[in-house]
Amino acid sequence: MKTARVAYRGAIHRAHPHDQGLILADGRVVAEQDAVWLPPFDVGTIIALGLNYADHVKELAKELTLKPKDEPLVFLKGPGSLLGHNGHTRRPQGVQFMHYECELAVVIGRPARNVRAADAMQHVAGYTVCNDYAIRDYLENWYRPNLRVKSRDGGTVLGPWFVDAADVADPHALGLRTRVNGKLTQQGNTADMINDVPALIEYLSAFMTLQPGDVILTGTPDGVVNVNEGDVVECEIDQIGCLRNTIVGDSTFWPTDSNRGA
Repeated sequence: MKTARVAYRGAIHRAHPHDQGLILADGRVVAEQDAVWLPPFDVGTIIALGLNYADHVKELAKELTLKPKDEPLVFLKGPGSLLGHNGHTRRPQGVQFMHYECELAVVIGRPARNVRAADAMQHVAGYTVCNDYAIRDYLENWYRPNLRVKSRDGGTVLGPWFVDAADVADPHALGLRTRVNGKLTQQGNTADMINDVPALIEYLSAFMTLQPGDVILTGTPDGVVNVNEGDVVECEIDQIGCLRNTIVGDSTFWPTDSNRGA
């Protein structure tokens, strides 16, 4: 089952797909563009993976200090980074390289502590699509995502749908693709993750308790390109959905130079 969370006429609603757009829990049918899409579940801790696809590691090889036997590169993101389907993500003035990252997002459904990989999938509630933007200008001189790169307001887009785990037979056999203004720029498959979902849950739950609503962003394949103001970016994952948002400039957020910041 696919579900969404939207704001419509002053209230937040659960919604499902409908031929004419969305059907709300109270039975009203609304056009997709008439609702404000929110992240499709109540989000807890946002746990993000960097460099979890071998082809993306190769793509960024000149910047890396990683060694083949390093542990997963994991970092956390703040709640202000979240954005829903059809939202606007800011590209700060003057940056040279801002790119999307199409990722499978894994949503935890049951508390997980010291969980073995063999049992890990029992703790997964479902999946959604994530577009986790990065601004490469703000990286340090080694590849470790810092706050300005990866925890920016509105830079972590989730949605449009939450899909029950039971409806995805194999989360490690899903095609991913990104289109910028309708042009295909990135494609890959979740089969190519370095650390698969059970391995990630085993690793994380060894030192932190994963709670319902926590989300693991599992990384992106190669093919990231710069995006600019006005670009429409679509991240799509088989069986999960197509997540769309638009890049906007500083003037959308700060009409005057006096209030502008990085």
